[in-house]
Amino acid sequence: MAEPETQLLLGVGLIEKDSNGDALWVWCYPSVTAELRALLLRKCCLTDESKLLHTFVFGQYKRTWFYITTVEVQDSPALKKVTHFSIVLTAKDFNPEKYAAFTRILCRIYLKYGSPVKMMESYIAVLTKGICQSEENGSFLSKDFDARKAYLAGSIKDIVSQFGMETVILYTALMLKKRIVVYHPRIEAIQEFTRTLPALVWHRQDWSILHSYVHLNEEEVEALKACTGYIAGFTDSEVNSRPDLYDVYVNLADSEITISPVVKEAMTMGKLHKEIGQLIVQSAEDPDKSDSQVIKDISLKTKEILSTLASLTEVSDGNEKPTLNSEALKQKRFPPATENFLFHLAAAEQMLKI
Repeated sequence: MAEPETQLLLGVGLIEKDSNGDALWVWCYPSVTAELRALLLRKCCLTDESKLLHTFVFGQYKRTWFYITTVEVQDSPALKKVTHFSIVLTAKDFNPEKYAAFTRILCRIYLKYGSPVKMMESYIAVLTKGICQSEENGSFLSKDFDARKAYLAGSIKDIVSQFGMETVILYTALMLKKRIVVYHPRIEAIQEFTRTLPALVWHRQDWSILHSYVHLNEEEVEALKACTGYIAGFTDSEVNSRPDLYDVYVNLADSEITISPVVKEAMTMGKLHKEIGQLIVQSAEDPDKSDSQVIKDISLKTKEILSTLASLTEVSDGNEKPTLNSEALKQKRFPPATENFLFHLAAAEQMLKI
């Protein structure tokens, strides 16, 4: 059973840009901290100097997901002095399609009535019943948007067609819970690419590692550094000169992946990585396979690796988590890079004795 919306939705907010060009936080329900409000104003494209309109952006900050839909106001009698506005939803779950659909309905309501009251009625309907219906503004049903669908919405095939064998670097970094930073000047490209990466380690089904829209702002950088492994997306090219933020740097615009010297040893590639890389490429290049079948193929290979690792563990105390027996690992006489990878994987999976 999925959690009811009451446990997932956190709040709704409204940002307006008026005819003087000022972007202001106008309204929210129930309430939002000053810190989060400053963050959401930064994420919303209305405060951006570049004047580019991003219809929909999403991201995460300290375990709160935010989803922002922005529209230009054209001949709405209800909103005479407003040129653009953004509807912001905050929630506990990752589900861009769900919240994009819901914010679009809220936008239509606001365009029509020009008052947050009507929006709030729909918000509360979804909060309490998981549904809002209206003839002219469209209807929204929460349970149409399954979390698994959101996890599978990106395209692994696109990533492989761009990076080929190098996709195994991303796979290895994710398996070892390393820090991946992705740069591209276009936020839409960042969002699409980064949201797909956690599917490479499908067995974890953990999208909390995704921070798809980060600014080089002190609070955001500090919050990111507090996480162990992550995927972080930046549109600011200066992130390239912040080696304190990444183990693997992906310049998406130039299709380049750089491994930081700090993790060179843990990320040494060998025969096993070549095997995994070939499997990923072959599966992704098969025209008859869907993205979810490619994910399944990679996941089966991962399970194989994890069961090899499990066979080298022992439980010292009856109730403890199994830990890696280093002797057993050495006796297997794996190629050095494989042994190294299994050792670091055990560390990532918290199977090492401290």
